[in-house]
Amino acid sequence: MRIRRGSVELPGAIAHRLRMRFASTLFFLAMMSCLSAAEPVRLAVAGLKHGHVGWILGREAKGDIELVGIAESDATLAKAHCKRFGLDEALVYPDLEAMLDATKPDAVVAFGSIDEHVNVVRACAPRGIHVMVEKPLAVSVSDAKEIEKLAGEHGIQVLTNYETTWYPTVDEAKKIVADGRIGTIRKMVAHDGHEGPKEIGCGPEFLGWLLGSEAQGGGALIDFGCYGANLMTWLMNGERPTSVVAVTQKLKTDPAYANVDDEATIVLEYPTAQGVIQASWNWPYSRKDLEIYGRKGAVFADDAKTLRVRVDGKSTSTDKERESPFDDCFAYLAAVVRGEVDPADSPSSLPINVTVVEILDAARRSAESGRAVKLQ
Repeated sequence: MRIRRGSVELPGAIAHRLRMRFASTLFFLAMMSCLSAAEPVRLAVAGLKHGHVGWILGREAKGDIELVGIAESDATLAKAHCKRFGLDEALVYPDLEAMLDATKPDAVVAFGSIDEHVNVVRACAPRGIHVMVEKPLAVSVSDAKEIEKLAGEHGIQVLTNYETTWYPTVDEAKKIVADGRIGTIRKMVAHDGHEGPKEIGCGPEFLGWLLGSEAQGGGALIDFGCYGANLMTWLMNGERPTSVVAVTQKLKTDPAYANVDDEATIVLEYPTAQGVIQASWNWPYSRKDLEIYGRKGAVFADDAKTLRVRVDGKSTSTDKERESPFDDCFAYLAAVVRGEVDPADSPSSLPINVTVVEILDAARRSAESGRAVKLQ
């Protein structure tokens, strides 16, 4: 076979090499174009009544996400947030479904009260829009199960964001457990909380539901009990406890706290281990720390940066960083939406967080009845 190039004829072998080189060059350029010009994930916000919403509204531009819309029915609150974070008020829509249809986001982050999460998923799932909610996933088992069903039917991801998910110490602790360095887990203790939402200066829109009722997601048991339930379920590789025992109290005398608990202790029983969750709005300081005891040693994640390991009577400390996208919830969400990361083994995963809601529900029922609640 010969190919004619103008007035010069090239032998077939040379022509084939030229074609292959040309095709290879085109493929390389196409790959480089995809790698260097990845489109940012179109992200929208559902609700502004959660105090953590500043994490996304005030996030510096990194090129991985683009804020395309905000759904908030409280016009005064929306205007105040736009002013505070320098956002165009044209981003705001009073209705979630209208915002979704107008902006067509790839994903939505929910920053309303916890009881609103199921409504966000109801709106997003049929439209094929992925969702990330602030912890916990839902206020009831029925809501959690409905979210799980909608996600499965419509093929979307539903993630739950916890601050501790992005702690380098928590990630390293799980690796140490998985490597068998401390042996089989026998006991886990989680301490989570602060002085109280009012005491630390949460805004009125946040306090409105956080102190309103447990049905909205308020109270220390839900607000901080979810951290320990999440990490323990993750450390136990998704295993559900066999029973839950809890005690809640109202220690604060401020009338603002009259409708919700401010102190909770939850004990999880597993066939081979025990978990103790201490959730409080009465700590003298903010804390999120975790203790893991195995048959051969222990791991202490004191905070986001400080990890202590005690094995064979010797203690060591470590200070590690996490690489993107595993250091930031929004970068992680973008990676999941692009299919670059599988969240199946993450503390953010849907199955783990359905179990978290089951634990919190059992803890609430146990506190009310004074008895252990069995999980089937």
